[in-house]
Amino acid sequence: MTSELTQVQVSLGDRSYPIFIGAGTFQQVDIASHISGTKVLIVTNETVAPLYLEMLKHQLSEKQVDTVVLADGEQYKNLDTLNLIFDQLIGSHHDRKTTLIALGGGVVGDMTGFAAASYQRGVPFIQIPTTLLAQVDSSVGGKTAVNHAMGKNMIGAFYQPQAVIIDTNTLATLPDREFHAGLAEVIKYGLIVDADFFQWLESNIDNLLQRNEQALAYAIELSCKSKARVVAEDETEQGIRAILNLGHTFGHAIETFQGYKQWIHGEAVAAGMVMAAALSVTVGDLAVEDLHRIKHLLHRCSLPIAPPLDMAVDDFMTLMVRDKKVLDGQLRLVLLKRLGEACVTDQFSIDHLNRVLIDACSPL
Repeated sequence: MTSELTQVQVSLGDRSYPIFIGAGTFQQVDIASHISGTKVLIVTNETVAPLYLEMLKHQLSEKQVDTVVLADGEQYKNLDTLNLIFDQLIGSHHDRKTTLIALGGGVVGDMTGFAAASYQRGVPFIQIPTTLLAQVDSSVGGKTAVNHAMGKNMIGAFYQPQAVIIDTNTLATLPDREFHAGLAEVIKYGLIVDADFFQWLESNIDNLLQRNEQALAYAIELSCKSKARVVAEDETEQGIRAILNLGHTFGHAIETFQGYKQWIHGEAVAAGMVMAAALSVTVGDLAVEDLHRIKHLLHRCSLPIAPPLDMAVDDFMTLMVRDKKVLDGQLRLVLLKRLGEACVTDQFSIDHLNRVLIDACSPL
């Protein structure tokens, strides 16, 4: 299945790059034209490789193509796994003109990007995301990282790709749980920058859940455009870009608490967005009716709207103080002024935060 391609530009001066979106982009985009050298290392995982690796290698048949196939899962997003990529690069004599290609979800994309940023002080890379979450979020914007046992994404770099190639056909093979988790990040864009998009999602969620091609392409395009605008304004998260982390401080605490082995990222973010919205209500900004709308939409997507039952308030507080948004010992959070408008703030009391955590961690 193929469709007309849509192109979104991430505008960063001489480091600008295109995002290609559509059904059949593997066939329609000349991937080799985005590779200047003769050597390529494809990084993928054991789930994605049987589905798409040979198709990609065929496109690059005139290049020296090496591959590394990683274990699948957030628990493998660490320095030990990262070294497998470096082992292949060094062992196969890759040089500074080598291009790395990330073929997979967010974990593969983050690790490949970080490897590209680090290998011989920086080589080009291309993102080919195969999950909804990676297509609308992690493949765009140049955030690359690995996890540490004490905190998620604590070791990384800002490093932009040469191109992002999104083939919506890959979503046909995505398990429901992964697909629903990706919808959490789609909903996020409606919450932080586009209230009309949030309303569209409420009206079209059934089409999205049925993986309707037109609805999916529209949601991915709008999500990528929203992220591209924010990244172009604040590439290295010195200000407004931090709003893209709505719910992530709470969500990362959940993932770290579970050792990255139980909930997947979008599920943790969904619960985190509800907690951030609840705090926004508590401090007097967001209307309580809108909190209910957020919960309802996430619930429609089979996503959690409360943290794991075994997490306590102290667990959150211990882990949240390690977040990257803590500056000079002060925790900052992304909160909602209203639907479609977010801010990064430390203007909340510890009593407000405790009240939200107590409510969230209390059994229903």
